[in-house]
Amino acid sequence: MVENSKVKTLALLGATGSIGTQALEVVRQQPGRFRVAVLSAQRQWELLAQQAREFRPAVVVIGDDSFYQPLKAALADQPETEVLAGTAALAEVVTRPEIDIVLTALMGYAGLLPTVAAIRAGKDIALANKETLVVAGELITSLIKKHNVRLLPVDSEHSAIFQCLVGEEQNPIEKIILTASGGPFRGRSAQQMEAVTKAQALKHPNWDMGAKITIDSASLMNKGLEVIEAKWLFGLTNEQIEVVVHPQSIVHSLVQFEDGSLKAQLGLPDMKLPIQYALGYPQRLANTFPRFSFLDYPTLTFEAPDRVAFPNLELAFGAMRRGGNAPCVLNAANEVAVAAFLRDQVGFRQMSDVVSECLARVSYLAEPLLADLVATDAETRRVAAELIKN
Repeated sequence: MVENSKVKTLALLGATGSIGTQALEVVRQQPGRFRVAVLSAQRQWELLAQQAREFRPAVVVIGDDSFYQPLKAALADQPETEVLAGTAALAEVVTRPEIDIVLTALMGYAGLLPTVAAIRAGKDIALANKETLVVAGELITSLIKKHNVRLLPVDSEHSAIFQCLVGEEQNPIEKIILTASGGPFRGRSAQQMEAVTKAQALKHPNWDMGAKITIDSASLMNKGLEVIEAKWLFGLTNEQIEVVVHPQSIVHSLVQFEDGSLKAQLGLPDMKLPIQYALGYPQRLANTFPRFSFLDYPTLTFEAPDRVAFPNLELAFGAMRRGGNAPCVLNAANEVAVAAFLRDQVGFRQMSDVVSECLARVSYLAEPLLADLVATDAETRRVAAELIKN
């Protein structure tokens, strides 16, 4: 890997999404520190073409190959940029020798196979795709050790834990506390949640995110996925992870050590901060982002999550405790359910019912291999689609 003082060469997977566009803002803020070698998107070829014109990557990849021709035509006058399409191309480009760090900002299960390929090629990973560790946490952590690469969390909560642990390598963790905003429906009863609309669910009070993660935040599934991710990132037992609702989203998470001391990382709810920390690690890079002031937030509050009104959190803890391919089932069922909700095919509370039913129906494997997880994902999506159809 390059030294910290040298330019880091970046592959950005998911460049047109919320994390991807903010990562490019970080790159703009840090001229001379990062070079973008790879940009990818699933369908937004026009924005991808604009990004390619600005950052001049060696290669761009469009996941949906039906958009290959318009993207290729849009970049015809930029011959130094190779245009590729499809998931196989994505898994190949991250292995190229010039790449130092891969930021995986793909949505959902799609991030798994390119991340595996990058790790096997010895690339450091800045992980914004929590589903990779949810689906295959044991596999990913073993590959990280085998290939001696860094796994740098980008989620604000996991970045907070990571930052709190710097310098504490000899001090055992007693527990971690992940904070959750509570989303737009904090305080509502289970009965009130029955009437939630798509428009209401897409309005997060603190964070500006894509549609899928915004719905996950509203249902607390996002926090459930983060619980499972944290287990693998920090080598924790199921009992060492706690969730606390913190509506202001200023305390991003905390670590409690065995002497009872707590360390927290605070800041404004701005994803550019954890993105920059992961890309610049171990350096903290100066920037012009807005600064937090306690005078603007004189009251910070904390409360327990309501697991009756928001059953997804309990479903996630249950899948984590069961282990094996259960978290993979949880993730796939949720992806299908959220997509159906966004198409007005199921209600808000029905999403949890779909996930619960899939966890009960899909074949359980205690020690799945990568091929087993791919098969589990496919089986779960079939079952979930049938449940929604019926």
